[in-house]
Amino acid sequence: MLNRRMLLAAIPALAAAPGTAMAQGEAAYPNRPIRILLAFAPGGGTDLIARTLANAMSPVLGQPVVVENRPGAGGNLATEAAAQARPDGYTVLMGNHGPMSVNVSLFRNMRVDPERALEPIGLVADAPLLVVVGPKSRARTLRELLEEIRAARGNITYGSASNGSASHLAAALLLQMTGLEAEHVPFRGAGPALTDVVAGHLHFMITTLPSVVGLLQGGQLRPLAVTGDTRMTILPDIPTVAETVPGYKATAWYGLLVPRGTPEPIRARLFAAMREALANPEVVRRLRDEGAEPSALDGAGFAELIRWERERWAQVVRQARITVD
Repeated sequence: MLNRRMLLAAIPALAAAPGTAMAQGEAAYPNRPIRILLAFAPGGGTDLIARTLANAMSPVLGQPVVVENRPGAGGNLATEAAAQARPDGYTVLMGNHGPMSVNVSLFRNMRVDPERALEPIGLVADAPLLVVVGPKSRARTLRELLEEIRAARGNITYGSASNGSASHLAAALLLQMTGLEAEHVPFRGAGPALTDVVAGHLHFMITTLPSVVGLLQGGQLRPLAVTGDTRMTILPDIPTVAETVPGYKATAWYGLLVPRGTPEPIRARLFAAMREALANPEVVRRLRDEGAEPSALDGAGFAELIRWERERWAQVVRQARITVD
């Protein structure tokens, strides 16, 4: 009788044992620093967003989260490094729309297909761009700029950070949706392109808020519209492009991904840490100062966004005949 009672008493403990072991295994992650690979050089807006997030995730995870810059090949170098890393949760990629959704249409010989090699954790932020003009244009609204472009019949120039960059694609999409033509002038970076807009050599440009905020404050450029589907929190008086061109949207987004095969409990832990970091008011403030709106889209939703963006930008690239050097 005593043995039977002891056996019955032991059953709940035996049943709980597998779960307990699993919980202990999960609790072991992370037990060393985590690195976030970034496809951009230090000092830019994307670098600031990545470091802000990393600093906020570190106390949540109980381990240092460090940003490792891997610029080059249009973001493909960082993507390849992440894809080749061990799927153990200690290498994370801060992916953005270029390497994740656009490069497959721009580069003929990509060694890694990010959709197959990586698993999305969640979307960190979505950053609309700004349509700006300088002294070359008299436009005070986006509608007036479009009228200028239409009247010029292709004899209008616009700048971009480079062929296939976010600024180039956003302008190409705007022209395609309005049935207009303009001459594209690519530069090596947003700074030199904006210098020519300020000097009156180019009519307009679509660019990120961090690259242009000083010029807006100095009155050297005029903002006409933002490219997201809602107005910017930091620029509430500037209308969206969609208010003039319904259905238009072109944003620079940022999200976390890990090598395919990373265990689900680890992915869930990273997503929870990301969400907690994005709930921090200081993180929200810093992201919005960079023109980015915090998000908490989960892995499934992020994967759907990547696929949708991949399809839409492939059409824009083909129609505009965009190539990279």
